[in-house]
Amino acid sequence: MSENPEKDKRKTGDPPGRSGEPVGRSPLLRRDWGYVEIFNLDDFRRDDWALLNSQRDDYLRDQRHIQALDLLRASRNAPSFGYAINNYEHCLQTATLLHRDGYDDESIVTGLFHDVGFIVCPDEHGQFAANLLRSVVSEKQIWMLEHHEIFQRIHLHEYPDWNEQNFIRERDQWRGHEYFEWTETFVEKYDIVAIDPNVENLPIEFFEPIVQRVFSSASETPSSTPSARTP
Repeated sequence: MSENPEKDKRKTGDPPGRSGEPVGRSPLLRRDWGYVEIFNLDDFRRDDWALLNSQRDDYLRDQRHIQALDLLRASRNAPSFGYAINNYEHCLQTATLLHRDGYDDESIVTGLFHDVGFIVCPDEHGQFAANLLRSVVSEKQIWMLEHHEIFQRIHLHEYPDWNEQNFIRERDQWRGHEYFEWTETFVEKYDIVAIDPNVENLPIEFFEPIVQRVFSSASETPSSTPSARTP
């Protein structure tokens, strides 16, 4: 038998101290809330949904901005694959530059989260951020998030295999669009330049109250469609 059983657990993929143990209940956000005492959604009925939905809106008001920030914090100590700063610091730097130029809370929060999916969802990271923020920022910001990858192409000179002008200049089809100028400005002044290790980034704690304000100012009633109301 091994002299180090905890090491053996790690070899099999079991986290130390958890092998064979039930997960246990997660704590409720409020002491006066209740659990649904059924563990299969197929068995939920009217009273069970009523209990969940009576607690959901308060939960979202309290937790959405916290858990959104946690998504970003998860990459705080991530290594880089060649950029001088990692993606976490890039997002902070974008938000820092926007703040220093006097932009409003919504623009700062959009900048903070614009590349939150860059590593885990690289080919669709603009859509990833847009979906995360869709209910809390304006259509202007969502359009920018969905298109900023395309607007970057004209700045990525001699990028391998990019030699088709219609692809590089795809953004031109939207010239004259009401959000073209903002997307162009965001990319040129707050995205492609936000990779500088010599810039002093504001800490994420500085942005926490700004994120909370933006999330709390959004509609507090989520969609009533089943896909949005179930876990």
